[in-house]
Amino acid sequence: MTVLCAWTWSLGTTTAGILAAERRPVGELEDHVDVGPAARPGAARYDAATGEYALTGWGPPARSTTEPVHLAGVWLRGDFLLRAEAAFAGDGADSRRAGPALAQRQPRRTMGWMVRADLEPDGAFLALAVDGAGETALTFRREAGGETEQLASAVRGPDVLQLARVGGAFSLAVARAGELLMRDLELELDLGDEVYAGLFVASSDPEAATRAVFRNVRVVGLAPPDLVPYREYLASRLEILDLESGRRTVVHRTPDSMQAPNWTPDGGALLYNRNGLIYRFDLERRTASVLDTGFADRNNNDHVLSFDGERLGISHHDPGSDGRSIVYTLPAGGGAPTRVTDRGPSYLHGWSPDGRYLVYTGERAGEIDVYRIPVEGGDEVRLTSTPGLDDGAEVSPDGQWIYFNSVRSGRMQIWRMRPDGADPEQLTHDELNDWFPHVSPDGERIVFLSYGQEVDPEDHPFYREVYLRVMPATGGEPRVVAYVYGGQGTINVPSWAPDGRRLAFVSNTASH
Repeated sequence: MTVLCAWTWSLGTTTAGILAAERRPVGELEDHVDVGPAARPGAARYDAATGEYALTGWGPPARSTTEPVHLAGVWLRGDFLLRAEAAFAGDGADSRRAGPALAQRQPRRTMGWMVRADLEPDGAFLALAVDGAGETALTFRREAGGETEQLASAVRGPDVLQLARVGGAFSLAVARAGELLMRDLELELDLGDEVYAGLFVASSDPEAATRAVFRNVRVVGLAPPDLVPYREYLASRLEILDLESGRRTVVHRTPDSMQAPNWTPDGGALLYNRNGLIYRFDLERRTASVLDTGFADRNNNDHVLSFDGERLGISHHDPGSDGRSIVYTLPAGGGAPTRVTDRGPSYLHGWSPDGRYLVYTGERAGEIDVYRIPVEGGDEVRLTSTPGLDDGAEVSPDGQWIYFNSVRSGRMQIWRMRPDGADPEQLTHDELNDWFPHVSPDGERIVFLSYGQEVDPEDHPFYREVYLRVMPATGGEPRVVAYVYGGQGTINVPSWAPDGRRLAFVSNTASH
């Protein structure tokens, strides 16, 4: 149940217009403007090295009854999702004439995401707003010149701010960094198809500015409801996450489906699949080139490099096997593929550290299980036999465990077993559906993909809100390391950098 927020915030009903002299792009946002009269012009700065946006907004002029905002954003149409990690900067007492009296005041400051029908100060809008005391709310005006209303969230002091529009409904989702998103507010509000959406800061004090820093800012166009999976695709972003700082960097983009980045052991490149081909992305030059895979030109996102980096395993939909996925190997630098599995469909997921065998998912007689096979081919060995889907097998760097995901407990969860299939052990025990465990180079941690309860446990679809989570390799409490719009193709294959400090993954967005 939602309640009216205890604090109030209004932009007033003046039609003074936008005070910014001109609109200026900042980072990937189109411009930044003051909406409503401010004591001083606001500012926005983008740091390309860190990917951070810093916004400054001043309070209203003396004797003004309005509260301006400084807004940095873009014009959008259709359904979208806005997400960022945010924090106030300073103590809120920045002033042109700071003194003891001002230092004792605690002017109210707010920040967050805002969506507006237009840029008139009295226009209709909706905002995900967080104030300096940590109060979080949806603040909105239904029509131009109308009253400002608010609905309070149960979460105080969130770091992760997400605002989505689907159809005519806006929804708020917030979290403290590392935790799952709390979704407790939704509102039907018609702001028109084309809206201005962006980051904002606001101050209630005529003498003080509000400063906030936003990082990992993502403006995401959502998949239309009639999108046909595996026939229609959204654009892709290849991202690298620094686990220590939490900073995400987009290093490459494609207008169509790019999937499953696999880090080379030397740390210099990523392999991914796109339109049936395997590409090598040079991280220093930021360039992509097609890898020679011979006749194998219908490759899916189940491709894995050997631990020594000398060989590449691929899963190719072989026309001679009725289009079923078949596992092949070839030199890591490209060359003629050698067939490994006789039967299909077979989807490769891992090599043994000694390079002697492969582990993969195979569908046989309607059952989908984990198998292993010598790298040169031969008889396959079935490692799982519990009814239901078993998938995503990967061998630990010490060769002692095979990690995989299984639906045998009801939801899709992370498991591990011995290399011969013995001693299966469940590692995650939560309400999410967990897929594709990948073991860190030191064998201490695993990263995996988590879907919400709304997704069928045996499905891993494209274009959903998902989490990347990390936990100890022996089990424990998972921690969210990235909030992502993606799913299928995000981290199907080993995604750790050789240094164990970074992860590579794919996120998606529709064009606007």
